[in-house]
Amino acid sequence: MKNTISIFFLLVFALPLLAQDEFHFVSQNKKVSIPFKLINNLIFIPIKVNGIELNFLLDSGVEETILFGLEDKKEVSFFNVEKITLRGLGSSDAVEGLKSTRNILESHGIKSTNHTLYVILNQDFNLSSHVGIPVNGIIGYNFLKNNLVEINYEKKKVVIYNNNEKNRNKSAKKYTKIPITLEKNKPYLMTKIILKEVELPAKLLIDIGNSDALWLFQNLSKAIQIPEKNFEDYLGQGFSGEVFGKRARIDQFSLNGFEFKNPIVAFPDTSSIKNVKMIPGRLGSVGGEILKRFTLVFDYPNKFLYLKKNNDFYTPFTYNKSGIEIQHHGLQWVQETVKLQTVPSDAGDIDPGAISITNDFRYKFELKPVYQILNLREDSTAALSGLQKGDIIVSINKVKAYRYTLQEINSLLKPEEEKWITIEVERNSQILSFKFLLTDIL
Repeated sequence: MKNTISIFFLLVFALPLLAQDEFHFVSQNKKVSIPFKLINNLIFIPIKVNGIELNFLLDSGVEETILFGLEDKKEVSFFNVEKITLRGLGSSDAVEGLKSTRNILESHGIKSTNHTLYVILNQDFNLSSHVGIPVNGIIGYNFLKNNLVEINYEKKKVVIYNNNEKNRNKSAKKYTKIPITLEKNKPYLMTKIILKEVELPAKLLIDIGNSDALWLFQNLSKAIQIPEKNFEDYLGQGFSGEVFGKRARIDQFSLNGFEFKNPIVAFPDTSSIKNVKMIPGRLGSVGGEILKRFTLVFDYPNKFLYLKKNNDFYTPFTYNKSGIEIQHHGLQWVQETVKLQTVPSDAGDIDPGAISITNDFRYKFELKPVYQILNLREDSTAALSGLQKGDIIVSINKVKAYRYTLQEINSLLKPEEEKWITIEVERNSQILSFKFLLTDIL
């Protein structure tokens, strides 16, 4: 029998899960630490699925555990499989998937048995190309729901504690304690936004799987008006397609007394969120660009969030000024020249106090990343310079593109001040060079 389920990246509505899906400590040690990779404000952690290690995006905005991009992980076994239909964020049609139960997930001393997994079969859904590392899944509620989970963005560690009174009291002494609600197994909190000089209380999803500072849904409140100074932009990839909308700065965002001036907000268009079933009163999401400025502790059982400012708290809010969205586009073999320093074998007549060095060279071949322009914002300086969607990036500011990570390239494109940049691309077997200014339009 084929079931239909609504499911989406960044925001998810779906069926409730069994209690066995939660994670428990394997040993008597009631504290474990899991290192993570932080890319574009997103957290990626290693988790073994039925004995095979995979890379997961940790996302408080999802309920189910979702798998995809398993082309290179064909050795993963699944149990009790049935076909389902997946539909969600994005404007395209639903995609086929699988539901599997009785799976075992484990990582660094915690373990979940009888874990339910949802597998996306559509290979076009690929987060790996957007972040530059292999990504095989998304995990949220089941990872967070029964322990104290600390997220330390500075140390890049997730620390999990036993949820007892002693550990809760320690958090209360070090952090600001904020009440949250859990609705459809996702965390929400009350905030304040000032938009066009009007203060508006805003119930927002706490979404560590959203790289932006804030998302606001303009169709849910007449008070949410997009500022005149805005631009159309690509916002991300959902299960049902690409997500587009507008970006603009608002006057202020306030979270339990923590205030942020002029944060950059994304306003998704209505077609991209048509499959999102909102809970009553929700106006949007608070994401990684805000949350990375704190050390967080989630306490789902008692419905609290603990916050403590870190060294990134006052970092300015920047955005991609180029208008280019870049993705990882496979690998290439690159010939590297290695300089060797050798001592001549016949050194009998050489003063022992001196070393005679001769230079020699050898070549080696290494696999390096290829980067491609995925989207190009209309009327951006990059588009006006002549760059096109589909161009393969050869160099940036005369440095070969493969010498950068995707994270480093994205950082180059969002400077605090306006800067000139030169990008060399390959198009139709021709090498073309373009120079343009990273212009601030907000």
